[in-house]
Amino acid sequence: MKNQINQTAPYGHYKLFSPVTLGPYTLNHRVALAPMTRLRSDAKDAPSDMMVKFYEQRSSQGGLLIAEGTAVSITGRSYYGAPGIYADEQIPAWQKLTDAVHAKGGRIFVQLFHGGRQSHVDMTGGVAPVAPSEVPFEGVSFTANGWVASSMHRALELDEIPAIIEDFLKGAERALAAGVDGVELHGANGYLPDQFLQDGTNKRTDGYGGSIENRARLMLELTKALISVWGADRVGVRISPSGEWGGIADSNPEATFGYLATELDKLGIAYIHVIEPRIKGDSTLHEDQAPVASATIRKSFKGTIISAGGFDREQAEAIINRGDADIVAFGRFFSSNPDLPERLKYDYPLTPYVRDTFWGGDETQYNDFPTYNEHPETANQII
Repeated sequence: MKNQINQTAPYGHYKLFSPVTLGPYTLNHRVALAPMTRLRSDAKDAPSDMMVKFYEQRSSQGGLLIAEGTAVSITGRSYYGAPGIYADEQIPAWQKLTDAVHAKGGRIFVQLFHGGRQSHVDMTGGVAPVAPSEVPFEGVSFTANGWVASSMHRALELDEIPAIIEDFLKGAERALAAGVDGVELHGANGYLPDQFLQDGTNKRTDGYGGSIENRARLMLELTKALISVWGADRVGVRISPSGEWGGIADSNPEATFGYLATELDKLGIAYIHVIEPRIKGDSTLHEDQAPVASATIRKSFKGTIISAGGFDREQAEAIINRGDADIVAFGRFFSSNPDLPERLKYDYPLTPYVRDTFWGGDETQYNDFPTYNEHPETANQII
């Protein structure tokens, strides 16, 4: 039985819980499932039955789900157990997952991914990982043997870049065949498109290096390839202007990402998905605490902005009310609260997330978390 007192709490009128348009779709609320690498695909890198259940559980309230980073090629894999969309044989499993989400009223975009230098030869089919340039990197990759130091990468030759774009295009075509609602280009977190974009990792002197325009070229060409399959209004791009994951850095991120956002705005894509630095502290969000990445992107991009970065309910409402974002993506707390939109709306307690099960495992503490209405007595207040 629902908590009748909490149902009358003042959060129902919050803009966070109002409908929003995303491309051709109308979502019932503005709480999205952020893409989370959970490493539970099957032996063929296709969505497993427990993945199907995980996404189905989180799609019952008419919102947006963004599926975890999905490799577009074997050489683009970085994480053992992460799904792929590089083979036609993987389409039926994605179709099964998509059908389950749609049956519960949700919308799902698949995040297309290439790890670039963040990989290991055990994941890339025995070949060296690729990157825009050979820049020393002390990162790690997740293999069948656990976390190991990434293998030395090599710089892509100019004539190899079209094949990378083709891999993304084919992944987009397979996603379309699987019936998903759209695709998101993973251009964040120091993966291959981000490596080309930022000058800390891109030391090229050809048409894909040097100026901001040249460094942004691959990201924009990849986006256009996805648009050629889906149309602009069902394509999103994820970026991390303040990110350091993967040893990433840029000498002038405001100019770099401002240019990218301006060009993406011209393409008319469905959204930009911005990763903020992890939000901490007072949830009232004073000006000196407010997220800055989304606000900076808003200066150049007039379409839908999805913001992610450890928000709570009040912080999410604040960034939407300021107009810096239209949708807020939640990861960690969505992992342990399959009914998160309802819990946030009615101020129900949140079940704690379990960090130890983030990176692989079985169904335990993955898709066995109850909704609040199933076991309200077991919920623990977190925020």
